[in-house]
Amino acid sequence: MKVKDPFTIQTDNKEIKDKELENYTQGKNMGDSVPLLNEEKEPLSLTIDLKKIRWLFYIIVLGLLIISLRVGYLQIVKGKEFRQSAEENRVRIENIKASRGIIYDKNNKILAHNIPNFILNIIPADLPSENNERNIIFEKISSIIDIKSQDISSLLVDVSPFSYQPITVKEHIDYQKAMLIEIEVANLPGVKLEVSATREYLTSQAFSHILGYTGKITNDELQQYNTEQNQVYQFNDYLGKTGLELYYENELRGKPGKKQVEVDSLGKEKKVLYQDNPINGDNLVLNLDSQFQEILWNLINDKVKNSKSITGAAAVALNPNNGEILAIVSSPGFDNNKFVTGLQSSEYQNLLNDPKKPLFDRAISGEYPSGSTIKPVWASAALQEGVITPSTTVMSTGGIKIGDWFFPDWKAGGHGLTDVRKALAESVNTFFYTVGGGYGDIQGLGIELLKKYAELFGLNHQLGIDLPGEASGFIPSKAWKESVKKEKWYIGDTYHLSIGQGDLLVTPLQVSSYMATVANGGILFKPQIVSKITDASGNLVKEMKPEIIRENFIKPEYLQVVREGLRQAVTSGSSRAMADLPFTSAGKTGTAQFGTEDQTHAWFTTFAPYEDPQVVMTVLVEGGGEGNVTALPIAKEALKWWFANK
Repeated sequence: MKVKDPFTIQTDNKEIKDKELENYTQGKNMGDSVPLLNEEKEPLSLTIDLKKIRWLFYIIVLGLLIISLRVGYLQIVKGKEFRQSAEENRVRIENIKASRGIIYDKNNKILAHNIPNFILNIIPADLPSENNERNIIFEKISSIIDIKSQDISSLLVDVSPFSYQPITVKEHIDYQKAMLIEIEVANLPGVKLEVSATREYLTSQAFSHILGYTGKITNDELQQYNTEQNQVYQFNDYLGKTGLELYYENELRGKPGKKQVEVDSLGKEKKVLYQDNPINGDNLVLNLDSQFQEILWNLINDKVKNSKSITGAAAVALNPNNGEILAIVSSPGFDNNKFVTGLQSSEYQNLLNDPKKPLFDRAISGEYPSGSTIKPVWASAALQEGVITPSTTVMSTGGIKIGDWFFPDWKAGGHGLTDVRKALAESVNTFFYTVGGGYGDIQGLGIELLKKYAELFGLNHQLGIDLPGEASGFIPSKAWKESVKKEKWYIGDTYHLSIGQGDLLVTPLQVSSYMATVANGGILFKPQIVSKITDASGNLVKEMKPEIIRENFIKPEYLQVVREGLRQAVTSGSSRAMADLPFTSAGKTGTAQFGTEDQTHAWFTTFAPYEDPQVVMTVLVEGGGEGNVTALPIAKEALKWWFANK
């Protein structure tokens, strides 16, 4: 606006003008009001650009509209999400791990249980955003436990800084350090000390392969066990890796709980708003007697430790009347607890590279030529098929000759006139060459019937023991040899199979199982480690009933003839070292060649008492030489303890 100077008085008469100006000035000085003469007033002039005002109005309205829309979006569209996010900063859902079930022996002695495990975790979302502040926290942690602050930082490299999932810094912290950490973490944002349960094994290495061990879940296992509908495991959970811990994982692990907690600005728990308690895992009660297991372990492990030629050994004892496993041992073994607390890389490599393979369970996974321990199976089959009768005899003169090939007896000059009982007692090869492949007037079973009866007795297939890693063994056939070896099947292959050599492979468990079938009169039972499952309060959840795989495939009277031959082996044959025991027994030795001709595995399988078999035991010693020299003494001492203490 433009306003003219009010002190400008317009007149045509200069004198009047000057006079009036003087009077005005004087009056002004005295505070009087002095009228101006001949005053011409000009109205105020206001200049406004309406176009610009209009645009300003539009901008203001548009700004208000944008603000309103944004507020509406945040409040209505994203309101639920932001409310939830804000609530999560104050209220969180946390998992409560269930305690793993306890494992007992048959006398309720604890073999595996749980102990406290102090775990130091970091919650990324609760850590300060400034790197310097984070580093101060990491340095504080590093000063208490044996871990570098840089290593702690590296754990968070690929983790979202907004994640509430705990990142484990260290576990299995000893009690003293755990208490120091508990004091410090109260003022450290994002740092949390958790007390969980971890596995502890209260046994020696005698149980290493049976119990197995637990370990932290891997990404592959998470994908294997979890589905979109059922998230069974969290990324920091533990689960069974081998042995019973793996086989009975579903029963042992229990069901985790949840709790809703209120936290403060540091992420520390202030109040539990709601809690759904976990359900602890079920317990396992085994058929094994821990004392018997230890006795058997000491006997075979001494052989392994004190011999350069012996690379390992295994033993299986079971009840022939129901398939219950009374003891099952593989040597050498390992310390289960080291796998739980964490093996050093060098320690694990030492186990893997050990030529005696301590991680390998020879009792159920080891496959070996059976040697003469297979002869009771062939004798039963030959009697059942009518190839021989109990009175059939074969003249043993030291072996048989087929063309340019000679198949020897183990005894120079032979065993003379031999029936099936004597053939079993003295392990006469000539008799079993004839039974298996035929010779003279005796047709022989032939490869097809040998394979058929081997499978009826449980060979060439898993028996279904409640342990992971059971091997099937192997029975060769014509088709297999032609396909794999690109060779014809010769009569010599049948003869080798007839005395437990060649490509035949069996496990110590299978040998015990078919010997039990002979001992009990013709029932092939499924072998069982676990007797029953109970809940955390000791209430019965499931009782394992005996399971029959097969029965009535050999007439009882023929099995009686075979048993008589095995008894004769103790009274006057290859197993007569057992004769001085204070109870009756029957048995069969075996010496199985492998590698070069002078390398042999030692076998012995037996049952006792002879009149009413209660226990069957099989012992294998890798590279042990003669069965009656190495394997038999182990079984003898173990059975002596069993009948004195059972």
